[in-house]
Amino acid sequence: MKNVVFILTVLSVSILFAQEPYKRTLKLMGSRFEITVVGKDQVEANEYIDLAISEISRIEKLISSWDPNSQTSLINKNAGIQPVQVDAELFGLIQRGIGISKLTDGAFDISYASMDNIWKFDGSMTVMPSDDSIKASVAKVGYHNIILDKENHTVFLKLEGMKIGFGAIGKGYAADKAKELLMSKGVVAGIINASGDMNTWGKQTNGKDWQVAITNPMDKNKVFALLPVHNGAVVTSGNYEKYVTFNNTRYTHIIVPRSGYPATGIVSVTVFAPKAELADALATSVFVMGKDVGLNRIEQLPKVECVIIDGEGNIITSKNIQINKEE
Repeated sequence: MKNVVFILTVLSVSILFAQEPYKRTLKLMGSRFEITVVGKDQVEANEYIDLAISEISRIEKLISSWDPNSQTSLINKNAGIQPVQVDAELFGLIQRGIGISKLTDGAFDISYASMDNIWKFDGSMTVMPSDDSIKASVAKVGYHNIILDKENHTVFLKLEGMKIGFGAIGKGYAADKAKELLMSKGVVAGIINASGDMNTWGKQTNGKDWQVAITNPMDKNKVFALLPVHNGAVVTSGNYEKYVTFNNTRYTHIIVPRSGYPATGIVSVTVFAPKAELADALATSVFVMGKDVGLNRIEQLPKVECVIIDGEGNIITSKNIQINKEE
């Protein structure tokens, strides 16, 4: 019996090694997606990648606040007016978003979308916004004002002008769902890379874990470290691409929901978690909470790890992370 098990194991490994990785890069959800699947040939791989694209597009239609016909837009239009009944999938996503908001004491908040766009990171901003305008921008932010009715699957935003959005978890959720679908179809290995929100399963065709490159925040054209990812997700948030600088202080595009000011003190956060949706939300949250509180919160969560790089270039890692630096 042992010999039979051994033969089957070798056979399964041989089948995996006979397959090759196939990749397609395209724009989805307004972002760059890279979908990699391990398959026997290009025809089979294309079929699987097409399935993933269809799933991601479906999710975009469900959660998009830019689409006036989406359920998310309907929720926002009825803020302060009446509850809106939504699909169970969207209800669950909002419910989990509120759960993460509570877990992070509001460092992550899906009602952030009601903030006026007073910070611009396209190079057009020349002066700091006024304190009054910043204060006004967060007046409608507050996850505690989202009322859920589990029995009827309705969502109600208590304040008129309040909005929810999925900018901080939407791509991660799409990556999770695409991975889930492809695994159900028998795809043995792959990567869904949603503009840096990565979700992996299986192994490379050489039998090794997939590797994720962490960008050096002091030089974004260089890799800081390579870390293995085994059947999980990894998300990196950095302030080295979208930011403004005033009075020698760099202000990142990640805004603190409670104050309306950009987060400072951290330049890069990489979070490893079982799902990209969770990793996405936590990477944003750690930026807002700061390195000490953020690290403490991460270390209280099972199967979650992080690498933080602060403004002085110091590297802070959770207890189970081992970094092999690239030369």
